[in-house]
Amino acid sequence: MGYTKPTTITEIDLSNADLPLHGKTYTVIPHRSIIDHTENLLRENNFNIKKKTFKSNVNARVAQGIYQIVSTQDPDLGMMFAWSNSYDKSTRFQCGIGAYVFVCNNGMIHGDMATFARKHTGSADIEVQNQISSQVKYARKHFGQLIKDKDQFKNEYLSIKSQAELLGRLFAEEEILDATQLSCVKNEMKKPSYDYKCDLNNAWTFYNHVTHSLKLSHPRSWMTDQQKFHKFMTTELLSQVNLHNHDYTSLKVNIPEDGVYQGDLSEITADLEAQDFDTFGDFKI
Repeated sequence: MGYTKPTTITEIDLSNADLPLHGKTYTVIPHRSIIDHTENLLRENNFNIKKKTFKSNVNARVAQGIYQIVSTQDPDLGMMFAWSNSYDKSTRFQCGIGAYVFVCNNGMIHGDMATFARKHTGSADIEVQNQISSQVKYARKHFGQLIKDKDQFKNEYLSIKSQAELLGRLFAEEEILDATQLSCVKNEMKKPSYDYKCDLNNAWTFYNHVTHSLKLSHPRSWMTDQQKFHKFMTTELLSQVNLHNHDYTSLKVNIPEDGVYQGDLSEITADLEAQDFDTFGDFKI
């Protein structure tokens, strides 16, 4: 929030940035080792890198790497792996599987599903390597969930009034957007920079207006901003959808072929209670 626009940096300059000297309790996680480990693991798991982008602040004390991965699984989204790292103690190391939108390169990261954050202490350098390996291993699964979220957003009507209310909360309540980003979203709502193949009263269109503005986020906050926004949108718009669209075909009650149940209703209740209904949370049947 309130940072200057991040600068794109070359891989060589990022790798050559001076390592910090913070004492014995600080574990340095070199940008170069993150790059090497990430790219080696992607190749080993048959992921082809389409494009890689690196951003940083002055002297690369805070840096970010974004890898767009070749993907044909969905017509709208491609797979992405991203990481952020610091040498100035301002932020933890973070990495996660996400998605990028083909038409605009907007990001999409699910914070509860595929992210890792670690302080620069103890065995952080080893744990970082293990976590990158774990995330790449389950990348296809995580990417599949993001595709499902996108498809649900596309089916959600969202009036301009509702968009304005959500936008105000993202700025004043959630503090995900700063004033510059708020203005960016307002401009996108009036005149979109890209065609998202949805009308203006659509949740997916609004989602992309916001993630377009998040391109202005500083490298130290970009991943967190993406995660918080995705959680905000799924909580506000998809939670009830998931509840109403629950697959009731999984409910099994023994009904005779003639369709007439002769037993006590309490037997049906007991039959249902014996089954797993985690989807309903606090609701009891």
